[in-house]
Amino acid sequence: MPHTKLCKARAVPGRLPAGRGSQQNGQEQPCTGACDPEKPELSLAAVFSLCRCCLRTGLGVSDPSGFCAMATLSVKPGQRFRLPDWHTNSYLLSTNAQLQRDASHQIRQEARVLRNETNNQTIWDEHDNRTRLAERIDTMKESAEQNLQAKNLPLDVAIECLTLRESRRDVDVVKDPVEDELHKEVEVIEATKKALQQRTSQAFEQLCLLQEVRQQLHSDHRGKMETLEIDRGCLFLNLKSPNISLKVDPTRVPDGSTTLQQWDSLSQFNKDRAEAEMKAARELREAIALTIAETNNELEAQRVATEFAFRKRLREMEKVYSELKWQEKNTLEEIAELQEDIRHLEEDLRRKFLSLKLSHTRLEARTYRPNVELCRDQAQYGLTDEVHQLEATIAALKQKLAQAQDALDALHKHLARLQADIACKANSMLLDTKCVDTRRKLTVPAEKFVPEVDTFTRTTNRTLSPLKSCQLELA
Repeated sequence: MPHTKLCKARAVPGRLPAGRGSQQNGQEQPCTGACDPEKPELSLAAVFSLCRCCLRTGLGVSDPSGFCAMATLSVKPGQRFRLPDWHTNSYLLSTNAQLQRDASHQIRQEARVLRNETNNQTIWDEHDNRTRLAERIDTMKESAEQNLQAKNLPLDVAIECLTLRESRRDVDVVKDPVEDELHKEVEVIEATKKALQQRTSQAFEQLCLLQEVRQQLHSDHRGKMETLEIDRGCLFLNLKSPNISLKVDPTRVPDGSTTLQQWDSLSQFNKDRAEAEMKAARELREAIALTIAETNNELEAQRVATEFAFRKRLREMEKVYSELKWQEKNTLEEIAELQEDIRHLEEDLRRKFLSLKLSHTRLEARTYRPNVELCRDQAQYGLTDEVHQLEATIAALKQKLAQAQDALDALHKHLARLQADIACKANSMLLDTKCVDTRRKLTVPAEKFVPEVDTFTRTTNRTLSPLKSCQLELA
């Protein structure tokens, strides 16, 4: 079945096309395809999106400004809606009718409830205003002040961690991510305290206004109660009342008298002002609650980031510490082997000196041969070669022994540097571990907090055995 194409212009509700084209000059003109080619099927939703021009003439497309442009039409057979579209239309009408009835019923029920609630609320407005004003005067400022006071602990912990990390030594005194996060945490806490302090000042000002309104309401209420008592007394007076008498100029207008309109306006003004201040107080309470929530979220996020930086830094230092310990172990083994080789070199050098002494002694002894026996025979040449060889060997051994001694000195020096760096790493790890332990105050209640590392001796706190505990108690 050919696809009917839709125009992108503004929809005209309630007007449906008879087919793909429209009647013009007695002939059925189809759409030229100038509409959106991406919507092939003419569904019910597409019908309600057709533009006014297309519904009238069956021509044109919508330009970017929302107007339809004319297009030429060719004569094609008209198309009807499909049967599934007809069923879809009926189903949608039925479903929408049921939804509208349900919505109307819900609105009627809510309207009845609202009428009952507003009627009851109107009766108790003045009483509730006085009660809520009194409650707000006592409780409005407490939440901001308590949260402001609670920010002192994170600030003290961050400063304590920065102070502890100042005890690092040598190359470990580095500006690492932990230090950056701690400084950022201090900045966040300071900004949080400033925001809460501002909210506390606003709450104090609002409290003053609420107290003023409360005083006005109380004074107005007291005046109205006195007036009510006077009018009730006047109501019960009659001709037989004992306290009736003639008065001097009873028709005079007392000073400070007001008209009924002024009386009603003043009462309404007091009521409106009280409601306005209570509305401002509610908005301020919401703003304070929002500020508290935002600052708590910021502090929590920064706390998590700082502790993550601590854990990551501790893992890095533990890795480096293990590497240095492994290098120290290998260096010590190398020193031990080199010392053993030096002892062997010295022993070989001592034996070579003995062999040289023997060769010298033999050569010297052969110089005492008599007369023609003092000849340079093979033995003489052999002893001479042996002396030269031993001297060269001794020189080589001395050179190698000197090199071994230099290497041993270098190993000892490097070992000292390794051990010093290991001590620095151990100190830094202990300080960061102490910082992590101190930061447990932020998540553990104060009454349950027990330090895992002693602050002064920097040793791990361990639980004593029952026997030692009993001995301490007896002592």
